[in-house]
Order: sequence, then C-alpha cells, then structure tokens
Amino acid sequence: MLREAEVRLPRGRRSVIVRSLGVSEKSYCRWRREYGGQKISQAKRLEDLEKENQRLRKAVSYLPLDAWIHR
Repeated sequence: MLREAEVRLPRGRRSVIVRSLGVSEKSYCRWRREYGGQKISQAKRLEDLEKENQRLRKAVSYLPLDAWIHR
C-alpha cells in the first residue's frame, strides 16, 4: 500500500489517495514513518520478529505463575 501511495502521490493529493486505498491518513503516516525505507522482505521480517517477541513475552509471563503453583 505504501508503494502504491508513493507512486500515485505526484498525481494527486495525499488525503484523497490514502482514502482510496482504504486507510486513514494517520495510519498512512504511521506506516510511512515505521516502514518507509524498507523493502517488503524487511518489513515482513520485522513483523515476524515482533510476533515472536510477543509470544515469548507471554510465555515468560506465565513462568512465575507455574513456579508458584508447583511449590
């Protein structure tokens, strides 16, 4: 979506282009700031790492509870 918006930007206003893509202007700006200079593979890798980090945090949060239960 970011690439499509970048291609279409010289031909129109950002707000119109972003709405035609089905996202808010605020979301577009956040995505551009976060993923702007990345290739698709890099963005996918970052997303995978964030999901893995979330999974590991959840697993670690259960460790103290397990230790308390098994006393």
